[in-house]
Amino acid sequence: MPIETREITVTGKEDCGIVDITKMVSEEVRKSKINSGIVTLFCIGSTGAITTMEFEPNLSKDVSEILDKLIPLDEDYHHHKTWGDYNGGSHLRALLVGPDLTVPFIEKNLTLGTWQQIVYINFDRIEKVRKIVLQIIGEF
Repeated sequence: MPIETREITVTGKEDCGIVDITKMVSEEVRKSKINSGIVTLFCIGSTGAITTMEFEPNLSKDVSEILDKLIPLDEDYHHHKTWGDYNGGSHLRALLVGPDLTVPFIEKNLTLGTWQQIVYINFDRIEKVRKIVLQIIGEF
Protein backbone atom coordinates (compact mmCIF):
# COMPACT_ATOMS: atom_id res chain seq x y z
CA MET A 1 0.00 0.00 0.00
CA PRO A 2 1.46 3.38 -0.98
CA ILE A 3 2.53 5.83 1.73
CA GLU A 4 3.47 9.47 1.31
CA THR A 5 5.05 11.38 4.17
CA ARG A 6 4.68 15.13 4.33
CA GLU A 7 5.24 17.87 6.87
CA ILE A 8 3.42 21.09 7.71
CA THR A 9 4.51 23.86 10.06
CA VAL A 10 2.13 25.71 12.35
CA THR A 11 2.48 28.47 14.94
CA GLY A 12 0.33 28.37 18.06
CA LYS A 13 -0.03 31.14 20.61
CA GLU A 14 0.81 30.32 24.23
CA ASP A 15 -1.53 28.73 26.80
CA CYS A 16 -4.08 26.95 24.60
CA GLY A 17 -3.52 28.58 21.24
CA ILE A 18 -5.86 26.71 18.89
CA VAL A 19 -5.11 26.75 15.16
CA ASP A 20 -7.38 25.37 12.45
CA ILE A 21 -5.15 23.25 10.19
CA THR A 22 -7.94 21.63 8.16
CA LYS A 23 -7.10 23.47 4.94
CA MET A 24 -3.39 22.70 5.26
CA VAL A 25 -4.08 18.98 5.75
CA SER A 26 -6.68 18.92 2.98
CA GLU A 27 -4.24 20.58 0.58
CA GLU A 28 -1.54 17.99 1.33
CA VAL A 29 -4.04 15.18 0.69
CA ARG A 30 -5.11 16.82 -2.59
CA LYS A 31 -1.45 17.17 -3.70
CA SER A 32 -0.70 13.52 -2.97
CA LYS A 33 -0.94 10.76 -5.56
CA ILE A 34 -3.25 8.81 -3.26
CA ASN A 35 -6.96 8.99 -4.07
CA SER A 36 -8.62 7.34 -1.05
CA GLY A 37 -7.30 6.17 2.30
CA ILE A 38 -6.28 7.72 5.60
CA VAL A 39 -4.12 10.61 6.68
CA THR A 40 -2.42 10.29 10.05
CA LEU A 41 -1.16 13.46 11.71
CA PHE A 42 1.46 13.55 14.46
CA CYS A 43 2.59 16.63 16.37
CA ILE A 44 6.30 16.70 17.09
CA GLY A 45 6.66 18.10 20.59
CA SER A 46 5.38 17.20 24.04
CA THR A 47 3.31 20.32 24.74
CA GLY A 48 1.20 20.31 21.58
CA ALA A 49 -1.83 18.26 20.58
CA ILE A 50 -4.06 17.49 17.61
CA THR A 51 -7.79 16.82 17.67
CA THR A 52 -11.04 17.77 15.94
CA MET A 53 -13.61 20.29 17.09
CA GLU A 54 -15.94 22.95 15.81
CA PHE A 55 -13.43 25.75 15.39
CA GLU A 56 -15.25 28.87 16.53
CA PRO A 57 -14.18 31.55 19.05
CA ASN A 58 -16.59 30.72 21.87
CA LEU A 59 -15.85 26.99 21.83
CA SER A 60 -12.14 27.83 21.79
CA LYS A 61 -12.71 29.89 24.95
CA ASP A 62 -14.67 27.00 26.48
CA VAL A 63 -11.79 24.61 25.78
CA SER A 64 -9.32 26.94 27.44
CA GLU A 65 -11.58 27.56 30.45
CA ILE A 66 -12.37 23.89 31.10
CA LEU A 67 -8.69 22.99 30.86
CA ASP A 68 -7.91 25.79 33.34
CA LYS A 69 -10.26 24.02 35.75
CA LEU A 70 -8.98 20.51 35.03
CA ILE A 71 -5.26 21.27 34.79
CA PRO A 72 -4.43 24.77 36.10
CA LEU A 73 -1.18 26.17 34.73
CA ASP A 74 -0.22 27.90 37.99
CA GLU A 75 0.03 24.68 40.05
CA ASP A 76 3.41 23.68 41.41
CA TYR A 77 3.97 20.56 39.29
CA HIS A 78 6.90 18.25 39.98
CA HIS A 79 8.05 18.74 36.38
CA HIS A 80 8.96 22.34 37.20
CA LYS A 81 11.90 21.03 39.25
CA THR A 82 13.34 19.29 36.19
CA TRP A 83 13.87 22.20 33.79
CA GLY A 84 12.54 25.27 35.60
CA ASP A 85 10.35 26.22 32.64
CA TYR A 86 7.07 25.96 34.60
CA ASN A 87 5.18 24.17 31.85
CA GLY A 88 4.20 21.02 33.76
CA GLY A 89 0.53 21.81 33.20
CA SER A 90 1.24 22.23 29.47
CA HIS A 91 2.63 18.70 29.30
CA LEU A 92 -0.35 17.30 31.20
CA ARG A 93 -2.85 19.04 28.91
CA ALA A 94 -1.06 17.72 25.81
CA LEU A 95 -1.05 14.24 27.30
CA LEU A 96 -4.81 14.46 27.89
CA VAL A 97 -5.68 15.54 24.33
CA GLY A 98 -2.97 13.54 22.52
CA PRO A 99 -0.43 14.16 19.76
CA ASP A 100 -2.09 12.37 16.86
CA LEU A 101 -5.20 11.93 14.76
CA THR A 102 -6.24 9.73 11.83
CA VAL A 103 -8.81 10.94 9.31
CA PRO A 104 -10.18 8.89 6.39
CA PHE A 105 -10.50 10.53 2.98
CA ILE A 106 -12.40 9.49 -0.15
CA GLU A 107 -11.52 10.78 -3.61
CA LYS A 108 -9.13 13.29 -1.98
CA ASN A 109 -11.85 14.71 0.32
CA LEU A 110 -11.47 14.48 4.09
CA THR A 111 -14.47 12.77 5.69
CA LEU A 112 -15.10 15.47 8.29
CA GLY A 113 -18.50 16.59 9.53
CA THR A 114 -19.93 19.96 8.54
CA TRP A 115 -18.80 21.63 11.79
CA GLN A 116 -15.70 19.50 12.36
CA GLN A 117 -12.24 20.92 11.80
CA ILE A 118 -8.77 19.54 12.49
CA VAL A 119 -6.95 21.67 15.03
CA TYR A 120 -3.50 21.94 16.52
CA ILE A 121 -3.40 23.19 20.11
CA ASN A 122 -0.29 24.71 21.67
CA PHE A 123 -0.39 24.20 25.42
CA ASP A 124 3.07 25.59 26.13
CA ARG A 125 3.57 28.79 28.11
CA ILE A 126 5.20 30.45 25.10
CA GLU A 127 4.27 30.72 21.43
CA LYS A 128 5.58 27.70 19.54
CA VAL A 129 6.30 26.82 15.95
CA ARG A 130 5.67 23.11 15.51
CA LYS A 131 6.17 20.58 12.77
CA ILE A 132 3.33 18.16 12.14
CA VAL A 133 4.09 15.00 10.20
CA LEU A 134 1.40 13.65 7.89
CA GLN A 135 1.42 10.12 6.55
CA ILE A 136 -1.00 9.68 3.70
CA ILE A 137 -1.79 6.02 3.16
CA GLY A 138 -4.17 4.43 0.67
CA GLU A 139 -4.95 3.59 -2.93
CA PHE A 140 -4.18 5.43 -6.17
